[in-house]
Amino acid sequence: MTTKRELYNFIQEHKLGVLATVSSLNLPEAAVVGIAVTTDLEIVFDTIGTSRKSQNLRLNPRIAFVVGWDDEITVQYEGEADEPKGSELARCKQAYFERWPDGPEREKWPGITYFRVRPTWIRYSDFNRIPALITEQTF
Repeated sequence: MTTKRELYNFIQEHKLGVLATVSSLNLPEAAVVGIAVTTDLEIVFDTIGTSRKSQNLRLNPRIAFVVGWDDEITVQYEGEADEPKGSELARCKQAYFERWPDGPEREKWPGITYFRVRPTWIRYSDFNRIPALITEQTF
């Protein structure tokens, strides 16, 4: 079984993730984004509020991520996104800025917003092992 700490360490090693959302027309959309992760396995990313991903998440907060694809090791991650406010936003931005030191410069962009994703399901797969190590956790 992959522990929460092992999942955190793996996600923390990666700066990029592919996120998938669903449009208002129920069409899939995917994008590569810069990510940070908290010790609670929340994924944090910034984007412009008028982007397709922002609009999609405001209509349907369900999201999927793929993190890591090198060396046949990956995390598939499903969760629910929100735009945190107040102290929660400050906490998420702190995690994001630690990972992305240029984040405060983007904070000056018109319409910048931050999304936090809380996990509902995670699958860790390592196909370098025989047999492959595949673990799933539901939150």
